[in-house]
Amino acid sequence: MNANLYSLFASRFPKDRTCTLLETEDGSVYSYARLDAMAARFAGALASAGARPGDRVAAQVEKSPACLALYLGCLRGGFVYLPLNTAYQPAEIAYFLKDAEPTVFVCRPASVEALRPHVEAAGVRSVLTLDANGTGSLAQAAEAESSETPVAESGAGDLALIVYTSGTTGRSKGAMLTHGNLAVNGQALVETWGFTRRDVLLHQLPLFHVHGLFISTHCVLLSGARMLFHRKFDAELALEHLGRATVMMGVPTYYTRLLALPAFDRIATANVRLFVSGSAPLLLETFREFERRTGQRILERYGMSESGVITSNPLCAERRGGTVGMPLPGTEVRVANDRDEPVPAGEPGGVQIRGDCVFKGYWRMPEKTRDEFTTDGWFRTGDVGMFDQDGYLSIVGRAKDLIISGGYNVYPKEIEMEIDALPGVVESAVIGVPHADFGEAVTAVVVLAPGATLSEADTIAHLRARLANYKIPKSVHVVAELPRNAMGKVQKNVLRETFGRSA
Repeated sequence: MNANLYSLFASRFPKDRTCTLLETEDGSVYSYARLDAMAARFAGALASAGARPGDRVAAQVEKSPACLALYLGCLRGGFVYLPLNTAYQPAEIAYFLKDAEPTVFVCRPASVEALRPHVEAAGVRSVLTLDANGTGSLAQAAEAESSETPVAESGAGDLALIVYTSGTTGRSKGAMLTHGNLAVNGQALVETWGFTRRDVLLHQLPLFHVHGLFISTHCVLLSGARMLFHRKFDAELALEHLGRATVMMGVPTYYTRLLALPAFDRIATANVRLFVSGSAPLLLETFREFERRTGQRILERYGMSESGVITSNPLCAERRGGTVGMPLPGTEVRVANDRDEPVPAGEPGGVQIRGDCVFKGYWRMPEKTRDEFTTDGWFRTGDVGMFDQDGYLSIVGRAKDLIISGGYNVYPKEIEMEIDALPGVVESAVIGVPHADFGEAVTAVVVLAPGATLSEADTIAHLRARLANYKIPKSVHVVAELPRNAMGKVQKNVLRETFGRSA
């Protein structure tokens, strides 16, 4: 049996493929048959551009039905899809192209000239374009292809996706996800969250992120459901369409913004059976206020690029605020000490996972891959967690100073390297401080050489030209020196306490 994920999707499509798969905010409707044909034609166009099964196809394109068809077309053709954040700047894209060596790069038409030097330097064979309206050279090339391009034969261990995660050393790591990884996780989510063909998902998440690309979308495709497919999150628009939805998935920021609307209440949410939150910690205050306003409890879950969803609060049993629930079927989770030995409930330790959903490793980084797995085969997530007596997991800290702002992972080292390169900067430290809307706000603390000056506005302007917007500090503070411990390590906990109070 073909283990290609697309074959699994197709087996779960409604028998009547004229049924709606997605509806955009402007009312355009795409049936399962239409997306299936688009995916087939895109697979053919990518093959005609030189892609072969196993080759990488990188994409930095806006969210649209065509963007979804591009992902599905890559699965169908046996290509390895490489989604890239639309906020990435050319210097960031250059690294991904050089590291992944894609055969085909699909980008926005307006980006072609700025990216051309990086494309040529990386030796990318073909560049195709796709805009927010689903037009461009890829769509044009697809018109000449068959709508019945066969699904490539793939094994469960064959790569389907490479998702880059920011690295604490400044070098991003490509997490390699297989067809089997995605199939196992997707089916576990459908079972855990009770998805059926009667469901309608309000989809306002980006498609370059695992939350929107496969956690949300796969639940729909594996259950034959449909979705209200919006380009981005808009609280007013979400409120307007909740009456037609049965499920909403989002990051905590979505829910805080909905709660800011007076009309967000029990009546507005009456048709929704499930609200899911992930990608960042949900504040207990948000959990409680949501329940007070709507009578419903948000279902918080925990996941990462290297595995998809790991744990989830239960659908029917108690959903506990401040926890991320229990392991999904087929996934093992343990909390361990520094010797990789499990610790009892109530004690914090490193969260480690094992199961068929766990990724294959980091792209072309075998040593890093070996370092992140224990000798008995558990993956070290880098998070610090604790089980309670009833088996609910809480994430109580994060290793390596990761910042999660608005649902996006931000690694300080990458930003610090950019700031340290500015004239007059001796050193810098980037931290996250509490923020009511984003969860955490990126904050920079800078030490300058004697006589040097550096304004917050100039620093931010420099970073905007180099980094994605979600990585840009909300504030920049100049200090005489950074606090250090006896070993000379910068005490970021002291900085978080100091500047967290002022925030």
